[in-house]
Amino acid sequence: MQRKIWASAILILGAAYSSLVAAQEDAPVMTYELAEKAINAAEAEARANNWNLTLIVTDSAGLPVMLRRMDGASPRSYEIATRKAMTVIASGMTTAEYGVKVQAGEVEEIENGITFAGGVPVFLNGDLIGSIATSGARALEDEIASNAGVMAIGN
Repeated sequence: MQRKIWASAILILGAAYSSLVAAQEDAPVMTYELAEKAINAAEAEARANNWNLTLIVTDSAGLPVMLRRMDGASPRSYEIATRKAMTVIASGMTTAEYGVKVQAGEVEEIENGITFAGGVPVFLNGDLIGSIATSGARALEDEIASNAGVMAIGN
């Protein structure tokens, strides 16, 4: 009798684990193709407005999938764009939203977090799949370019 119960429990746990793994494998991710679409759209917006930006698209772990530094972009814009992307992943919100919440005392500060506009989360089917962050223009202009990238792949 006990062997049947253990065997049943093992089968149930195995099925549950298999379902969990399958669900994780089906979860949307930031692919190279999506990152390329996003970064091309963000760069097109920047070029249309004569902004020389550094643009970065990350996955949900904050790892870069694609990085582009336009001619004339400040060398420092790389560090700022990267920190914006990391802030988005750590907070799950735009860097502008994060900044407002930090100032209001609603969230704790993220180490090296950026509290001004330009970093935007990317959601697909309700799942955070990554971030798009830009730097090199005014913060609100950076965010316009980042949003253009997000809109190219849906959000």
